Order: sequence, then structure tokens, then C-alpha cells
Amino acid sequence: MPSPDVIIASPNDALKAGWRTLYNGYATFYNREMTDDIAAAVWSWINDPAHELNGAVALVDGTPAGLIHFRRMPSPLRGADIGFLDDMFIDPAMRGRGIADVLFEHLHAEAKARGWDIVRWITADDNYRARSLYDRLSKKTSWNLYEMPV
Repeated sequence: MPSPDVIIASPNDALKAGWRTLYNGYATFYNREMTDDIAAAVWSWINDPAHELNGAVALVDGTPAGLIHFRRMPSPLRGADIGFLDDMFIDPAMRGRGIADVLFEHLHAEAKARGWDIVRWITADDNYRARSLYDRLSKKTSWNLYEMPV
């Protein structure tokens, strides 16, 4: 059940340091290098209304406790845009408080407001804790993910 003390905020200068701490944690979780240049690029994207990537920060007692990054994605077989959730991370010390539920409620409302009939995302196969949440909130598809290095 979502916690009543979670507030969703748009990224802003006052939240930048807390967002960065969370984003570093997200990169560490997925064993990815996080550099100042990468973080600066993502920060600029989520603060640029003309950029596809959107972001939100979950605050507990005014402190960033979770983040979400999402965007529009064309779906050619639908002839319409859908949503794509790129990143979600909750501070490990804050997990179990319903923060992810509140972020998903925010994402659902954003998707509805933008006319997206679905939102897709991927996660690591061994991300069991997140997958149990996702199984509760959504339907797992049968698609496999491939990447082609260029």
C-alpha cells in the first residue's frame, strides 16, 4: 500500500544532488559506470521540456528516495505512441514503504494524460524483488530483448 508521506516532484536544482545519489545507486545496481558526463546529459534531458526523456523524483520528508525516467515511444503496429519506462530506482534504505507504487501511480497518470494506452519496460532477469512488484502491477510479455553493438 502506498505511503501517504511520498510526494512526487519534478527534477529541479534543489533535488539535483539527491537525484544524482539515486542515479549513482541505479548504475551501481546494474554494474554500469556512472560518470559526471553521463549524469549531466541525463539531468539536462529530464530538465529540457523539448527532450523526449521525462523524470520524476519521489520525496519522503523532502528527501529524494526514488526516481523514475520515462519517455514516449512510437508503436508502429498501433499507429500510436506508447510509453517506455527507462529507469526506476528506490533508495535501498527506503524500500518497502510503497514508494515504487507511488511512482507507478504517477507514471500511470502521465501515460493517461499523454494518450498512451500502455507503458513498457525491461528489467534484469535476476531482479526478483522488482519483478515481484512488476508482476503485481502489470503483465509480463513473451518478448526477448536483443542488443546489436554498433
